Amino acid sequence: MALDIGFVRKQFPAFSEASLDGQAFFENAGGSYTCQPVVDRLTRFYTQRKVQPYAPYEASLLAGAEMEEARARMAAILGVETDELSFGPSTSQNTYVLAQAFRQWMQPGQAIIVTNQDHEANSGPWRRLAEAGIEVREWQIDPDTGHLNPEDLENLLDENVRLVCFPHCSNVVGEINPVTEITAIAHAAGAFVCVDGVSYAPHGFPNVGELGPDIYLFSSYKTYGPHQGVMVIRRNLGQMLPNQGHYFNGDVLYKRFTPAGPDHAQVAASAGMADYVDLLAAHHGCDATGPTQRAAFVHDLMRDYEVELLQPLLDAVADRNSVRLLGPDKAELRAPTVALALNRPAEPVAAELAKYGVMAGGGDFYAVRALQGMGIDPNQGVLRLSFTHYTAKSEIDQLLQALDRVL
Repeated sequence: MALDIGFVRKQFPAFSEASLDGQAFFENAGGSYTCQPVVDRLTRFYTQRKVQPYAPYEASLLAGAEMEEARARMAAILGVETDELSFGPSTSQNTYVLAQAFRQWMQPGQAIIVTNQDHEANSGPWRRLAEAGIEVREWQIDPDTGHLNPEDLENLLDENVRLVCFPHCSNVVGEINPVTEITAIAHAAGAFVCVDGVSYAPHGFPNVGELGPDIYLFSSYKTYGPHQGVMVIRRNLGQMLPNQGHYFNGDVLYKRFTPAGPDHAQVAASAGMADYVDLLAAHHGCDATGPTQRAAFVHDLMRDYEVELLQPLLDAVADRNSVRLLGPDKAELRAPTVALALNRPAEPVAAELAKYGVMAGGGDFYAVRALQGMGIDPNQGVLRLSFTHYTAKSEIDQLLQALDRVL
Protein backbone atom coordinates (compact mmCIF):
# COMPACT_ATOMS: atom_id res chain seq x y z
CA MET A 1 0.00 0.00 0.00
CA ALA A 2 1.23 3.50 -0.84
CA LEU A 3 1.57 6.15 1.83
CA ASP A 4 -1.44 8.46 2.01
CA ILE A 5 0.43 11.77 2.05
CA GLY A 6 -2.77 13.75 2.51
CA PHE A 7 -3.58 11.86 5.71
CA VAL A 8 0.02 12.19 6.91
CA ARG A 9 0.12 15.95 6.52
CA LYS A 10 -3.14 16.35 8.42
CA GLN A 11 -1.35 14.95 11.48
CA PHE A 12 1.12 17.87 11.55
CA PRO A 13 -0.08 21.33 12.66
CA ALA A 14 2.74 22.99 10.71
CA PHE A 15 1.03 22.22 7.40
CA SER A 16 -2.04 24.24 8.35
CA GLU A 17 -0.05 27.11 9.86
CA ALA A 18 -0.54 30.31 7.87
CA SER A 19 2.93 31.64 8.62
CA LEU A 20 4.47 28.56 6.97
CA ASP A 21 2.22 28.50 3.94
CA GLY A 22 4.26 28.08 0.76
CA GLN A 23 7.42 27.22 2.68
CA ALA A 24 8.94 23.87 1.71
CA PHE A 25 10.89 22.46 4.66
CA PHE A 26 14.16 20.75 3.72
CA GLU A 27 16.14 20.88 6.96
CA ASN A 28 14.42 17.95 8.62
CA ALA A 29 17.77 16.36 9.51
CA GLY A 30 18.19 19.22 11.96
CA GLY A 31 14.77 18.68 13.53
CA SER A 32 11.36 17.62 12.27
CA TYR A 33 7.94 19.16 12.56
CA THR A 34 5.99 17.83 15.55
CA CYS A 35 2.97 15.58 15.08
CA GLN A 36 -0.37 16.46 16.64
CA PRO A 37 -0.46 13.56 19.15
CA VAL A 38 2.78 14.82 20.71
CA VAL A 39 1.46 18.39 20.84
CA ASP A 40 -1.74 17.15 22.46
CA ARG A 41 0.07 15.13 25.10
CA LEU A 42 2.50 17.94 25.88
CA THR A 43 -0.37 20.42 26.24
CA ARG A 44 -2.32 18.04 28.49
CA PHE A 45 0.70 17.44 30.71
CA TYR A 46 1.45 21.13 31.13
CA THR A 47 -2.18 21.99 31.83
CA GLN A 48 -3.33 18.98 33.86
CA ARG A 49 -0.31 17.06 35.15
CA LYS A 50 2.41 19.63 35.85
CA VAL A 51 3.21 18.34 39.31
CA GLN A 52 5.93 16.12 40.71
CA PRO A 53 5.09 12.63 39.38
CA TYR A 54 4.68 9.40 41.38
CA ALA A 55 3.13 10.98 44.48
CA PRO A 56 -0.12 9.49 45.90
CA TYR A 57 -2.59 12.01 44.46
CA GLU A 58 -4.40 11.83 41.18
CA ALA A 59 -2.60 14.45 39.08
CA SER A 60 0.75 13.07 40.17
CA LEU A 61 -0.23 9.44 39.57
CA LEU A 62 -1.45 10.33 36.09
CA ALA A 63 1.79 12.20 35.38
CA GLY A 64 3.89 9.21 36.37
CA ALA A 65 1.68 6.82 34.43
CA GLU A 66 2.08 8.87 31.26
CA MET A 67 5.86 8.86 31.64
CA GLU A 68 5.88 5.09 32.09
CA GLU A 69 3.55 4.70 29.11
CA ALA A 70 6.02 6.56 26.91
CA ARG A 71 8.91 4.36 27.99
CA ALA A 72 6.96 1.12 27.58
CA ARG A 73 5.47 1.96 24.18
CA MET A 74 8.68 3.30 22.64
CA ALA A 75 10.66 0.32 23.93
CA ALA A 76 8.11 -2.03 22.36
CA ILE A 77 8.35 -0.20 19.03
CA LEU A 78 12.14 -0.61 19.12
CA GLY A 79 11.94 -4.29 20.04
CA VAL A 80 13.63 -4.03 23.45
CA GLU A 81 12.62 -4.39 27.09
CA THR A 82 11.01 -1.40 28.77
CA ASP A 83 13.83 -0.76 31.24
CA GLU A 84 16.43 -0.93 28.44
CA LEU A 85 15.17 2.45 27.17
CA SER A 86 16.12 5.75 28.78
CA PHE A 87 15.24 9.35 28.02
CA GLY A 88 17.76 12.16 28.37
CA PRO A 89 18.10 15.82 27.42
CA SER A 90 19.79 15.10 24.07
CA THR A 91 21.73 12.44 22.23
CA SER A 92 24.95 14.40 22.71
CA GLN A 93 24.39 14.55 26.47
CA ASN A 94 23.45 10.88 26.63
CA THR A 95 26.64 9.95 24.79
CA TYR A 96 28.80 11.99 27.15
CA VAL A 97 27.26 10.17 30.11
CA LEU A 98 27.92 6.82 28.48
CA ALA A 99 31.49 7.80 27.66
CA GLN A 100 32.07 8.65 31.32
CA ALA A 101 30.81 5.19 32.29
CA PHE A 102 33.20 3.57 29.81
CA ARG A 103 36.05 5.76 31.08
CA GLN A 104 35.53 4.31 34.56
CA TRP A 105 35.05 0.74 33.31
CA MET A 106 37.88 0.41 30.78
CA GLN A 107 41.58 0.00 31.53
CA PRO A 108 44.49 1.98 30.02
CA GLY A 109 45.72 0.19 26.93
CA GLN A 110 42.27 -1.07 25.98
CA ALA A 111 40.83 0.40 22.79
CA ILE A 112 37.70 1.80 21.20
CA ILE A 113 36.94 2.32 17.52
CA VAL A 114 35.25 5.44 16.18
CA THR A 115 34.63 6.65 12.64
CA ASN A 116 35.18 9.91 10.83
CA GLN A 117 31.75 9.52 9.21
CA ASP A 118 29.89 10.45 12.40
CA HIS A 119 28.25 13.56 13.70
CA GLU A 120 30.51 14.81 16.49
CA ALA A 121 28.05 13.54 19.13
CA ASN A 122 29.09 9.93 18.47
CA SER A 123 32.75 10.73 18.00
CA GLY A 124 33.97 13.51 20.27
CA PRO A 125 32.87 12.03 23.63
CA TRP A 126 34.52 8.71 22.83
CA ARG A 127 37.72 10.27 21.50
CA ARG A 128 38.18 12.05 24.82
CA LEU A 129 38.74 8.68 26.48
CA ALA A 130 42.30 8.97 25.16
CA GLU A 131 42.85 11.31 28.13
CA ALA A 132 42.47 8.23 30.37
CA GLY A 133 45.01 6.18 28.43
CA ILE A 134 42.47 4.39 26.26
CA GLU A 135 43.54 3.86 22.67
CA VAL A 136 41.28 5.45 20.07
CA ARG A 137 41.33 3.87 16.61
CA GLU A 138 39.65 5.54 13.67
CA TRP A 139 37.66 3.58 11.10
CA GLN A 140 38.05 5.89 8.12
CA ILE A 141 35.66 6.56 5.28
CA ASP A 142 36.53 6.32 1.62
CA PRO A 143 37.64 9.87 0.75
CA ASP A 144 35.78 9.83 -2.57
CA THR A 145 32.47 8.24 -1.58
CA GLY A 146 32.23 8.61 2.20
CA HIS A 147 31.59 4.85 2.42
CA LEU A 148 32.52 2.82 5.52
CA ASN A 149 33.97 -0.54 4.44
CA PRO A 150 33.33 -3.34 6.99
CA GLU A 151 36.55 -5.04 5.85
CA ASP A 152 38.48 -2.03 7.10
CA LEU A 153 36.84 -2.48 10.51
CA GLU A 154 38.02 -6.08 10.69
CA ASN A 155 41.60 -4.87 10.27
CA LEU A 156 41.21 -2.59 13.30
CA LEU A 157 39.74 -5.20 15.65
CA ASP A 158 41.70 -7.26 18.16
CA GLU A 159 41.31 -8.52 21.73
CA ASN A 160 41.96 -5.02 23.14
CA VAL A 161 38.91 -3.38 21.52
CA ARG A 162 35.98 -3.01 23.92
CA LEU A 163 33.65 -0.76 21.91
CA VAL A 164 32.89 0.06 18.27
CA CYS A 165 30.96 3.29 17.56
CA PHE A 166 29.44 4.12 14.18
CA PRO A 167 26.33 5.77 12.70
CA HIS A 168 23.32 3.98 11.26
CA CYS A 169 23.71 6.63 8.60
CA SER A 170 25.73 9.82 8.46
CA ASN A 171 24.03 13.20 8.61
CA VAL A 172 26.01 14.32 5.55
CA VAL A 173 26.93 11.13 3.65
CA GLY A 174 23.46 9.65 4.05
CA GLU A 175 24.44 6.08 3.18
CA ILE A 176 22.64 3.47 5.31
CA ASN A 177 25.27 1.35 7.01
CA PRO A 178 24.66 -2.42 7.48
CA VAL A 179 24.19 -2.35 11.25
CA THR A 180 23.56 -6.07 11.69
CA GLU A 181 26.64 -7.05 9.67
CA ILE A 182 28.91 -4.57 11.43
CA THR A 183 27.55 -5.53 14.84
CA ALA A 184 28.21 -9.21 14.15
CA ILE A 185 31.80 -8.43 13.15
CA ALA A 186 32.39 -6.43 16.33
CA HIS A 187 30.70 -8.98 18.61
CA ALA A 188 32.75 -11.80 17.09
CA ALA A 189 35.86 -9.89 18.17
CA GLY A 190 34.50 -9.44 21.70
CA ALA A 191 33.57 -5.75 21.38
CA PHE A 192 30.35 -3.97 22.25
CA VAL A 193 28.61 -1.75 19.70
CA CYS A 194 27.20 1.79 19.94
CA VAL A 195 25.08 3.00 17.02
CA ASP A 196 24.08 6.62 16.46
CA GLY A 197 20.64 6.38 14.89
CA VAL A 198 19.86 10.09 14.86
CA SER A 199 19.91 10.38 11.07
CA TYR A 200 18.12 7.10 10.43
CA ALA A 201 15.26 6.95 12.96
CA PRO A 202 13.27 9.84 11.38
CA HIS A 203 12.74 7.60 8.36
CA GLY A 204 11.20 4.73 10.29
CA PHE A 205 11.85 3.45 13.80
CA PRO A 206 14.23 0.47 13.61
CA ASN A 207 13.86 -2.83 15.40
CA VAL A 208 16.93 -2.45 17.60
CA GLY A 209 16.41 -5.90 19.08
CA GLU A 210 16.77 -7.48 15.65
CA LEU A 211 19.62 -5.22 14.53
CA GLY A 212 21.66 -6.31 17.53
CA PRO A 213 23.72 -3.36 18.82
CA ASP A 214 24.30 -2.94 22.54
CA ILE A 215 23.59 0.82 22.44
CA TYR A 216 21.31 2.68 20.05
CA LEU A 217 20.71 6.43 20.31
CA PHE A 218 18.47 8.92 18.53
CA SER A 219 16.77 12.27 19.07
CA SER A 220 13.00 12.41 19.35
CA TYR A 221 12.86 16.02 18.17
CA LYS A 222 13.90 14.60 14.79
CA THR A 223 11.27 11.85 14.92
CA TYR A 224 8.22 14.18 15.17
CA GLY A 225 8.44 14.40 18.95
CA PRO A 226 9.65 16.59 21.82
CA HIS A 227 13.26 17.61 22.46
CA GLN A 228 14.59 14.46 24.09
CA GLY A 229 17.36 11.98 23.48
CA VAL A 230 16.24 8.35 23.36
CA MET A 231 18.82 5.79 24.43
CA VAL A 232 18.64 2.01 24.30
CA ILE A 233 21.21 0.13 26.41
CA ARG A 234 20.83 -3.63 26.37
CA ARG A 235 20.74 -5.23 29.79
CA ASN A 236 24.01 -7.16 29.65
CA LEU A 237 26.06 -4.04 29.02
CA GLY A 238 23.93 -1.69 31.08
CA GLN A 239 24.37 -3.75 34.25
CA MET A 240 28.10 -4.12 33.61
CA LEU A 241 28.90 -0.41 33.31
CA PRO A 242 29.26 1.76 36.42
CA ASN A 243 26.13 3.55 37.60
CA GLN A 244 26.10 7.23 36.58
CA GLY A 245 22.96 8.18 38.53
CA HIS A 246 22.13 8.54 42.21
CA TYR A 247 23.54 5.61 44.18
CA PHE A 248 20.09 4.54 45.36
CA ASN A 249 18.91 4.25 41.72
CA GLY A 250 21.75 1.97 40.74
CA ASP A 251 19.57 -1.13 40.57
CA VAL A 252 17.11 0.47 38.09
CA LEU A 253 18.51 0.01 34.60
CA TYR A 254 16.84 3.00 32.93
CA LYS A 255 18.03 5.32 35.71
CA ARG A 256 21.69 4.26 35.66
CA PHE A 257 22.66 6.55 32.76
CA THR A 258 20.36 9.54 33.32
CA PRO A 259 21.97 11.44 36.21
CA ALA A 260 19.90 14.59 35.65
CA GLY A 261 16.24 14.82 36.54
CA PRO A 262 14.17 14.00 33.45
CA ASP A 263 11.96 16.54 31.70
CA HIS A 264 8.69 15.00 32.88
CA ALA A 265 6.45 16.67 30.31
CA GLN A 266 8.63 15.81 27.34
CA VAL A 267 9.10 12.22 28.46
CA ALA A 268 5.33 11.84 28.77
CA ALA A 269 4.75 13.52 25.40
CA SER A 270 7.06 11.00 23.75
CA ALA A 271 4.17 8.52 23.85
CA GLY A 272 2.67 10.70 21.12
CA MET A 273 5.25 9.26 18.72
CA ALA A 274 3.78 5.82 19.40
CA ASP A 275 0.28 7.25 18.92
CA TYR A 276 1.37 8.53 15.52
CA VAL A 277 2.79 5.16 14.46
CA ASP A 278 -0.50 3.53 15.44
CA LEU A 279 -2.50 6.15 13.54
CA LEU A 280 -0.54 5.51 10.35
CA ALA A 281 -0.73 1.75 10.76
CA ALA A 282 -4.50 1.77 11.30
CA HIS A 283 -5.21 4.18 8.45
CA HIS A 284 -3.20 2.08 6.02
CA GLY A 285 -4.90 -1.17 6.96
CA CYS A 286 -2.17 -2.78 9.02
CA ASP A 287 -3.65 -5.72 10.94
CA ALA A 288 -0.59 -6.43 13.09
CA THR A 289 -1.46 -6.64 16.78
CA GLY A 290 2.01 -6.01 18.21
CA PRO A 291 3.65 -2.57 18.41
CA THR A 292 6.94 -3.81 16.96
CA GLN A 293 5.14 -5.24 13.94
CA ARG A 294 3.07 -2.09 13.44
CA ALA A 295 6.23 0.01 13.61
CA ALA A 296 7.88 -2.23 10.99
CA PHE A 297 4.87 -1.78 8.70
CA VAL A 298 5.02 2.01 9.11
CA HIS A 299 8.81 1.98 8.64
CA ASP A 300 8.39 0.36 5.23
CA LEU A 301 5.59 2.76 4.25
CA MET A 302 7.83 5.71 5.03
CA ARG A 303 10.92 4.30 3.34
CA ASP A 304 9.12 3.32 0.13
CA TYR A 305 7.61 6.78 -0.19
CA GLU A 306 10.88 8.55 0.57
CA VAL A 307 12.84 6.48 -1.95
CA GLU A 308 10.31 7.39 -4.63
CA LEU A 309 10.69 11.10 -3.92
CA LEU A 310 14.45 11.00 -3.38
CA GLN A 311 15.62 9.57 -6.70
CA PRO A 312 14.56 12.58 -8.83
CA LEU A 313 16.47 14.89 -6.49
CA LEU A 314 19.60 12.72 -6.72
CA ASP A 315 19.29 12.60 -10.50
CA ALA A 316 18.90 16.38 -10.69
CA VAL A 317 22.13 17.11 -8.83
CA ALA A 318 24.31 14.17 -9.89
CA ASP A 319 25.33 15.58 -13.28
CA ARG A 320 25.99 19.20 -12.28
CA ASN A 321 29.64 20.11 -12.73
CA SER A 322 29.48 22.68 -9.94
CA VAL A 323 28.07 20.22 -7.40
CA ARG A 324 29.51 17.21 -5.62
CA LEU A 325 26.89 14.85 -4.24
CA LEU A 326 28.05 13.18 -1.03
CA GLY A 327 27.15 9.53 -0.68
CA PRO A 328 25.29 7.14 -2.99
CA ASP A 329 23.31 8.32 -5.99
CA LYS A 330 20.80 5.46 -5.57
CA ALA A 331 17.88 6.34 -3.31
CA GLU A 332 17.42 2.84 -1.90
CA LEU A 333 20.95 2.93 -0.44
CA ARG A 334 20.53 6.09 1.59
CA ALA A 335 18.35 8.30 3.73
CA PRO A 336 16.80 11.41 2.15
CA THR A 337 19.53 13.60 3.62
CA VAL A 338 21.37 15.03 0.64
CA ALA A 339 24.56 17.03 1.19
CA LEU A 340 26.07 18.94 -1.71
CA ALA A 341 29.59 20.32 -1.79
CA LEU A 342 29.61 23.43 -3.96
CA ASN A 343 32.38 25.55 -5.45
CA ARG A 344 31.51 28.32 -2.98
CA PRO A 345 30.35 28.68 0.65
CA ALA A 346 27.09 26.83 1.21
CA GLU A 347 25.34 29.03 3.76
CA PRO A 348 24.71 31.95 1.34
CA VAL A 349 23.23 29.46 -1.13
CA ALA A 350 20.79 28.29 1.54
CA ALA A 351 19.85 31.94 2.03
CA GLU A 352 19.21 32.25 -1.70
CA LEU A 353 16.94 29.21 -1.59
CA ALA A 354 14.90 30.87 1.14
CA LYS A 355 13.87 33.54 -1.37
CA TYR A 356 12.05 30.76 -3.24
CA GLY A 357 10.30 29.37 -0.19
CA VAL A 358 12.80 26.57 0.42
CA MET A 359 14.00 26.13 3.98
CA ALA A 360 17.41 24.44 3.91
CA GLY A 361 20.74 24.74 5.68
CA GLY A 362 24.38 25.29 4.87
CA GLY A 363 27.39 24.54 7.05
CA ASP A 364 29.33 21.64 8.56
CA PHE A 365 26.38 20.21 10.57
CA TYR A 366 28.75 19.02 13.31
CA ALA A 367 30.23 16.55 10.81
CA VAL A 368 33.57 18.34 10.50
CA ARG A 369 35.58 15.13 10.50
CA ALA A 370 33.46 13.61 7.73
CA LEU A 371 33.85 16.67 5.52
CA GLN A 372 37.58 16.80 6.10
CA GLY A 373 37.80 13.08 5.36
CA MET A 374 36.30 13.77 1.93
CA GLY A 375 38.54 16.75 1.24
CA ILE A 376 35.83 19.38 1.82
CA ASP A 377 36.63 22.61 3.62
CA PRO A 378 34.32 22.73 6.66
CA ASN A 379 34.43 26.51 6.54
CA GLN A 380 32.70 26.37 3.17
CA GLY A 381 30.49 23.56 4.36
CA VAL A 382 27.83 21.80 2.35
CA LEU A 383 24.30 22.59 1.30
CA ARG A 384 22.05 20.05 3.02
CA LEU A 385 18.62 19.17 1.65
CA SER A 386 16.82 16.76 3.95
CA PHE A 387 13.23 15.63 3.95
CA THR A 388 11.06 12.94 5.44
CA HIS A 389 7.84 11.06 4.74
CA TYR A 390 5.58 14.08 5.23
CA THR A 391 7.21 15.94 2.36
CA ALA A 392 4.91 16.33 -0.66
CA LYS A 393 5.96 15.75 -4.26
CA SER A 394 5.00 19.37 -4.99
CA GLU A 395 7.64 20.46 -2.46
CA ILE A 396 10.27 18.36 -4.24
CA ASP A 397 9.27 20.12 -7.47
CA GLN A 398 9.54 23.47 -5.69
CA LEU A 399 13.03 22.53 -4.49
CA LEU A 400 14.19 21.42 -7.94
CA GLN A 401 12.99 24.65 -9.51
CA ALA A 402 14.76 26.69 -6.84
CA LEU A 403 17.98 24.72 -7.30
CA ASP A 404 17.89 25.50 -11.02
CA ARG A 405 17.91 29.18 -10.12
CA VAL A 406 20.64 29.21 -7.48
CA LEU A 407 23.17 26.54 -8.51
